[in-house]
Amino acid sequence: MDWDLLRYFLELARTGKLTAAARRLDVDHTTVSRRVQTLEKKLGSTLFVRTSSGMELTEEGRLLLSDAEAMEAAVSRVQGHAEPPASELGGVVRIGATEGFGSAVLAPYLGSFAAAHPRLTIDLVAVSAVVSISRREADIVISLERPKRGPFVVTKLCDYVLLLYGAKNYLADCPPLDSLQDLKQHSLIGYVDDLLFSKQLQFINEIDPPDRFTLRSTSVMAQLNAAAAGGGLCVLPAFLADREPRLTPVLEQEVRFKRSFWMSMPEEVKQVPRIRMTWDYLREVIGAEQSLLLGTCRA
Repeated sequence: MDWDLLRYFLELARTGKLTAAARRLDVDHTTVSRRVQTLEKKLGSTLFVRTSSGMELTEEGRLLLSDAEAMEAAVSRVQGHAEPPASELGGVVRIGATEGFGSAVLAPYLGSFAAAHPRLTIDLVAVSAVVSISRREADIVISLERPKRGPFVVTKLCDYVLLLYGAKNYLADCPPLDSLQDLKQHSLIGYVDDLLFSKQLQFINEIDPPDRFTLRSTSVMAQLNAAAAGGGLCVLPAFLADREPRLTPVLEQEVRFKRSFWMSMPEEVKQVPRIRMTWDYLREVIGAEQSLLLGTCRA
């Protein structure tokens, strides 16, 4: 395999644009295009497709990307190159996370992190779905469940708690809520059961739920906004709900769930400097957010 061709492939994969890759390689964009086409001919595979937003990796391209990055790290070690300063690290790091955690907790940190590294681009995939590490949908995945198998580096990132919340105006106008039995007289907001993306979100069955849901949604942010507007009671992560002044926790001792976030990355990319730097940064900053994650910051 011609390492020179792979260099062009890597830059185009990281930037998604011929002109941007050309600037980083200090060549003309037609040179990048020709080199990538040569690589595709050698492999007998189409590695990129042109879209309205740029050059997008095909499935074959995504498979090659992890191997090419591993080869990049190996070449650096063999040649004895010193790792560049963190400020000079460039490329794209794609992070997959749940919608609420990605939006409320990760996004502020990652925005500052990327701003401090001008050559680095962070793709944050914050969705109400599973971002697959086995299909290489992201370089780093933060999930509710620990990957069961595969050549992955996995660490427990943090624990977090979920409590039952209601809007202050809702609680003022509704029947008293002094015990779990009182829940029958209230309306609930929650997930759509048959569209749950993780069994870790099946906590409603652990309490005696009300007879009626006023709203069910696949989006935790939609649930939070509906609860804050007075639509009913809702089980929410403390790291989301405690930031919303319209919400207050109820039955804190009776309704309390603890869940964990797991962080993983493919084994072959653990030595890629920009990915390792991002991984270490996430472990450091999330470790400092324990009071928010565990619902103790209100106290």
